[in-house]
Formats: sequence, C-alpha cells, structure tokens
Amino acid sequence: MSDAYDPEKDGAKMSYKNDMSYGDYLDMDNLVAAQRPLSSAHDEMLFIIQHQTSELWMRLILHEISAARPLIAAGKHNQAFKMLARVARIFEQLNNAWDVLRTMTPSDYSHFRDDLGASSGFQSHQYRLIEFMLGNRNTNMLQVHEHRPDLHARLAAELEKPSLYHVALNALEVETGTTFAPEVYRMNTPHESSDEIIAAWTKIYRAPEEHWVLYELAEKLVDLEDYFRRWRFNHVTTVERVIGFRRGTGGTSGVKYLRRMLEVELFPELWHMRGGL
Repeated sequence: MSDAYDPEKDGAKMSYKNDMSYGDYLDMDNLVAAQRPLSSAHDEMLFIIQHQTSELWMRLILHEISAARPLIAAGKHNQAFKMLARVARIFEQLNNAWDVLRTMTPSDYSHFRDDLGASSGFQSHQYRLIEFMLGNRNTNMLQVHEHRPDLHARLAAELEKPSLYHVALNALEVETGTTFAPEVYRMNTPHESSDEIIAAWTKIYRAPEEHWVLYELAEKLVDLEDYFRRWRFNHVTTVERVIGFRRGTGGTSGVKYLRRMLEVELFPELWHMRGGL
C-alpha cells in the first residue's frame, strides 16, 4: 500500500480545465519564454535573468513611490511609510542579487559579452525614472532614450512633477513654519544641499517627540537611500570583479563612471545635518 501524499484528499483542487491556475494568473508561459540568449554560453541565462528580475523589482519600486508621493503631499504620512519601507527592502533584495551574479567569472562573461552589442543597464528607463522620482534629475540622461519616443515622453513628464523629496520638503515647511527659497524646488536639475533645509531638519531631529511624524518620514527616506547606496556600491564591485576597468558595453567608462555615481546624494540635508546635532 502506497503512503504517497494525495493532496486531493486534503481538499486541494486538482483540475483547472475551467478555472484560472497559478500559471495562468502569472502569465508564466510568456514570463519564462522571455529569456532568449544570443549565444551558446552557459552563463548568459544567469545574466539575462539577473537583469530581467531587477527590472521587475524596479517596476514595483515605481509602483510604490507613485503611490507614496501623493499620500505625503496630502499629509497622509503614515500610509506612505509602509510603501517607503517596502522600497528600501526592495533595494535590499536587489542588493542580494549581486551575490548571484558575482558567481560569473570574467572568463564566463567573455563568452557572450560581444553578443550584447551596445546594450547596457545604463539604458534602463525604469532606473532613470526612479532617479527622477527621488530627485536626482539629470536632463542629459534623456538623450539615451530618444530612440523610444514613448519612454522619452514618460521621463520628460516626470520632470514636470514634484519629486518625492520635494513633497517631503513641503511637509517640512509646514511643520517648521519655514519657507524655502524657490530654487529648492527646481524640477529639472539634481537637488543640491541647502543650509536652510539643514536647519529645518535639525529642528526636527533636536525634538523628535514634538515632530514625530516628520522625524519618522526623515528616517524612512534615510533608510531608503541607505539601501540604494549599498546597491550602487555592490554594482561597482560586481562590475570591477567581472570586467575590471574595461569600458562598459554602453560606452561609459565602466567602473570609473559607477564610482562617480556613488557620490550622488538623493537627500543630502538628511545626511549633512547629523554632524551638527
């Protein structure tokens, strides 16, 4: 007599002839057919899946920030906090993924690198959109997407909206009774540190019990940027480990370019004010 487990006896549905299945809901046929290596190299599958899953996680980041931003603008901070915390954890997930890619050696990568042509993660419109939404707005990057008018238009449209940090600064103005200079809210340039914003955040941090909601908002932003920085750092070390100081497939200087990106601060005042507390 067989002791094999029979899930049907526990009430599990076994036939999906007339019902939606797991694979149907997730559109699995299209999802697992989206990996189409251009070479016979074994590790190209790893490379493709690494980047495709990263783009899926970035899609979720955009979903969360798009929801959190209007909530903060409307003063519904507590509802936005869960979304911002989720974005930080998504960056942690992206960070951990570099450990898998680092199992690919320079020799492994060399077998299919030429097949990539000029394609590069530098061209990710979703990554660029995340940067724009968070406040790092370099309009020179729009040129990369001119070959896709739809994507170019989406990125350009984002530059017409306040960034996530902009709406946080609006809330900071209200909380502290401060009015920041208009240039603080420039829409199409990267945000630069402001002494008046440092002073306002310092006020929050010196009396957190009196300004708890803004204090928590600030820490959620710092947490998000902390994980984002770690992701960028591990990107640099992974690229250096795999290709050294060769130029990137997209034409950038590779590691040298990525190291410059480590200097970018999304919410600079929240970091600069800490030494003065």
